[in-house]
Amino acid sequence: LISSATSSLRMETEILEKKLQDAQVKLAEKDEDKEKEIQSLRRLITELEFQLMMEKSNNESFLDNMRKEIKHKSDELEKLTQERTQLIHNLSRVQEENTLLQETVRRECEERYELTAALTQAREQVLELKKLSGNFP
Repeated sequence: LISSATSSLRMETEILEKKLQDAQVKLAEKDEDKEKEIQSLRRLITELEFQLMMEKSNNESFLDNMRKEIKHKSDELEKLTQERTQLIHNLSRVQEENTLLQETVRRECEERYELTAALTQAREQVLELKKLSGNFP
């Protein structure tokens, strides 16, 4: 009986040891698979961090370029605004000069008309005097 029980226990022990070895092999395989998955995820994280860094760098570069462009456009707008103000000032001055010249031309035309009228009247008077003097020597 003891021999049979011992034999039975040995067989059971061998079966359990075999199961334990199988379980350890499966556990080692799972651990290996997990380690491979962890390494793969680490590589993916590294790649994604690099992509993120590149995107961030590209965005910063783009923002810097946009800031420079905005500054350039702002400076250009300021310059154009100053030129516009100067042109408006010049236009106002030229309009004043034009008004002054128009007034001068109007006055000179009136004077010329008056002088022409006076000359015509003087001619008529001279002709009248000539006629009269022709009758009276």
